[in-house]
Amino acid sequence: MLLLGCIKEVSDYELVISLPNGLSGFVPVTQISDAYSKLLSKEVAQGELLEDLNSLSDMYSPGMLVRCIVTSVEKSADGRRSIKLSIDPKKVNKGLNASALASGMLLSGFVSSVEDHGYLIDIGVSGTHAFLPRQKAQNYIKAVTRGPDLKIGQNLNCIIVEVKNEGRVVRLSADRSEVAASLATEQQNWALSSLLPGLVVKARVQKVAPLGIKLSFLSSFTGIVDFMHMDPEKSMNYSPDQVVKACILSIHPASKVVRLTLRQAFLHPGGSPNQLSSDRIGAVVEESTVKAFYKQFGAVFELDDGTLAFARLKHLSKTRKSFKPGAFKTGCKHKCRIIDYSLMDEMCIVSLKYQIIEARFLQYQDIHTGDVVQGKVLALKPIGMQVKVTDGIKGLVPSMHLADVILKQPEKKYNIGDEVRCRVLECNPAGRKLILTLKKSLVQSKLPLLSNYEDAKAGLITHGFVVCAREFGCIVKFYNDVKGLVPKNELSSEPISCPDKVFHEGQVVKVMVLKCEPQQERLLLSFRLSSKPASEDKKECTPKKKQEVKYQIGEMVDVKVLKKKDSGLEVSILEDEGNVIASIPTVHLSDFVATCKLLWHCLQEGDVLPRVMCLSDKGEQIILSRKSAVISAVQEEQVVRSFSEIQPGMLLTGYVRNVMPFGVFVEFPFGVTGLAPKVSMSDKFVTDTRDHFVVGQTVIAKVMSIDEEKQRVLLNLKVSECSSGDSAAESFALLNQYFKEMKEIRNLLRRRGEPSMARGLCEFVPGKELQLVVQDVKEDGSALFSGSCVTGLTVTATRYHLGDKNIVPGEKTKALILHVDALTSKVYVSLREELLKQ
Repeated sequence: MLLLGCIKEVSDYELVISLPNGLSGFVPVTQISDAYSKLLSKEVAQGELLEDLNSLSDMYSPGMLVRCIVTSVEKSADGRRSIKLSIDPKKVNKGLNASALASGMLLSGFVSSVEDHGYLIDIGVSGTHAFLPRQKAQNYIKAVTRGPDLKIGQNLNCIIVEVKNEGRVVRLSADRSEVAASLATEQQNWALSSLLPGLVVKARVQKVAPLGIKLSFLSSFTGIVDFMHMDPEKSMNYSPDQVVKACILSIHPASKVVRLTLRQAFLHPGGSPNQLSSDRIGAVVEESTVKAFYKQFGAVFELDDGTLAFARLKHLSKTRKSFKPGAFKTGCKHKCRIIDYSLMDEMCIVSLKYQIIEARFLQYQDIHTGDVVQGKVLALKPIGMQVKVTDGIKGLVPSMHLADVILKQPEKKYNIGDEVRCRVLECNPAGRKLILTLKKSLVQSKLPLLSNYEDAKAGLITHGFVVCAREFGCIVKFYNDVKGLVPKNELSSEPISCPDKVFHEGQVVKVMVLKCEPQQERLLLSFRLSSKPASEDKKECTPKKKQEVKYQIGEMVDVKVLKKKDSGLEVSILEDEGNVIASIPTVHLSDFVATCKLLWHCLQEGDVLPRVMCLSDKGEQIILSRKSAVISAVQEEQVVRSFSEIQPGMLLTGYVRNVMPFGVFVEFPFGVTGLAPKVSMSDKFVTDTRDHFVVGQTVIAKVMSIDEEKQRVLLNLKVSECSSGDSAAESFALLNQYFKEMKEIRNLLRRRGEPSMARGLCEFVPGKELQLVVQDVKEDGSALFSGSCVTGLTVTATRYHLGDKNIVPGEKTKALILHVDALTSKVYVSLREELLKQ
């Protein structure tokens, strides 16, 4: 069976595909295309990474439409159906042959080779060579692809432009406007065996019924549009003989049933269906209104925000016996919970089942490290126990974690179906990975959890488990793969000559944190809970100069630079006659990440910095900050001084403490910290958290929820959620502050007389026009320039900023300065006419 699908999730080894009518399937990494499978086999055989083998996440992203063929439908252990798919063109386009190919046909293919003037495309038709000229792929590459080229294994919608030698050679186009405007026509001679999902056709309405519409198209075909795929704007206005545009959704070769959609998002090939905000999934809707009830399928509801949702029959009541059709008349109101979103139906999937509405966990994103969860034993395997937490959430208890002691025969203690109480060691929603422990000492522990290096403060006592005991000491692991070393001299108050004889793998231990370096992920621990740290560590921590603890958080001071270090500046506080030593970390020199590095480079020993704020004073060291947004928040009392003051909905100014694969930790003045999970970090789709935030970056965060018992705060960093109202005014205020700081740096350099940097910053301001000579045009389309006015500087323009100009080395041209990077002596310019005219 052929289906049109939409990519829902991308992992290392498979694509999760949304299918019509709320179904889902998956494409294994081996079912992409022949060329991609050959590269995978080559990499496995060589045992090393290949440069031209791109990961699935490099080529595919959620929201992309793909043509699929069902390869198998299997039932899993818990009775759920698993639909295995392939997007290999040899399987999808198997109904086509070379003689059937015609100009104007819309096919899906895969890049099999990158050539000088274009790309060889695998369209899965035996004996046919398909070529895509580079110029016919340019606007697709600019809009969709990361990088200057298409990648081997990348999926494309292509139109046949020219057919030669009876279909043995075809020329293609991937131009977005041509693809979007394509229509399947009778002249292209489509047969039922060659018909493809994703084709847009002109169709005539034959019959209108409550469950859908019957259409005729391409003169000889008939198809069905079900109630979920009528255009919501026109669903009541269809009439016989009306001509409509429709898109083929599926073709069943055995029953010869063709299903189509009239939804607007599918009527322009190359587009994407509308997506739902991820924070809506799991939401409980108190009043949803029945729009229509279909006794064999389910009901369509209108939610509180006006969007439509569908509930399958089994989700309308607890059991079939308790189901009452009379409760689902049009206009009836019900409480429901959004459990999923079907991209292919552009509709929320909801459930009215009480146990689902009240469920604590619905998806992996709802589970947090340290949560105690109930589950059922699904299977016992050599690597551990598989546990079912809910219908859609499974976790693994590694064999080391089946009990406080290592079990040699776990099947004697546990049976399939047993209820178990576990604690979450690690949860990765993106990879659908959940690691649990059944160790009672960890599950019942009342001590604070250690799930990130930032929380590892000296003196913290917590539970962990031994993963390694050697002659140098023990390595102890905590939650989220945080681990630390207990050196030999901290194992006990009595000397231990052979730690591996005293401690064993998996042993739960109580430890105390001696020292932590979060940036390096280095953690030093001790089993000696009552004693002080070893004398040598003590000596290392003692400040050189004894100082009284008297500076309040938020207090403003003037300072003089004593010493420049890699991590920041060592300064003396002038109000105390220079007797008190403090430090300003580099990331706290400014709200702007780039300005921090520039200011650190420009400042010298002896320089005075006025109005710096005390951020923390813990006796050993005073930490100061120059971040104007943080200073303003403290002075205007837009801060929380303790956990008890935090309320959901608050907007707080803070700075990034750490960037982890699962999210970002944010610290606020007075030491309160919170976590922005990956799904709440950005309005854009987040693949790698490090692409979006850096340590020390100033942020405005919205408090989403608080867990008083665990002292945990969940945050949202999406710009769309974190504006106080007047976003334009906020943006201009930030820009104004940036230019003010750059002006201060320019003045500092002028006084110091630093020629190259001062000239770069002072003379070359954004917006200034330059007369330049083209020096070189690179392969990626960018260009380098020279000129008498830019001697000693690197002047560059990206391909986009060359506009439509075809420049050659030696040519003279006008350019506009976009940005000056004084640290690298680089000037970025634009040749685009619309900017030069301004």
